[in-house]
Amino acid sequence: MIKVLFVCLGNICRSPMAEAVFRDLVKREGLEDKIFVDSAGTGGWHVGSPPHRGTREILDRYQISYEGLKARQIHKNDLSDIDYIIAMDGENLGNLHRMAGYNNTGEISRLMDFVPDADILDVPDPYYTGNFEEVYDMVVKGCKGLLQKIKEEHHLS
Repeated sequence: MIKVLFVCLGNICRSPMAEAVFRDLVKREGLEDKIFVDSAGTGGWHVGSPPHRGTREILDRYQISYEGLKARQIHKNDLSDIDYIIAMDGENLGNLHRMAGYNNTGEISRLMDFVPDADILDVPDPYYTGNFEEVYDMVVKGCKGLLQKIKEEHHLS
């Protein structure tokens, strides 16, 4: 089973949005028995909370399920158990690299690294900007690129 973990700061806006979008894409491709999807935050302020209202509203608008999503904080063992650890921005990317240290980890990347023509590499935090639509568009592009990479690397059709 290929494991993918999306990571942002509090795990209530960007990373659960990416988790829900990626799960939807994986399901549409019929790969849910091959790819496991999760999300977490580097901070623990919102542990146990559902996704932010703005995230829920945008996912509802596009009919993407977020059922069962609850914020959690990343654990050290996630870094060794997950194949693809996907940060939403450079700050969280740096935090993940610091947490991983010299330990053997999965691939740690930024979501927008999977969008070849991306002008912006950091997915902005809509908790502060309120721009959930912009974030959704970026997340969809990044998730599509990531899924394509995983399909190619693991010969999935």
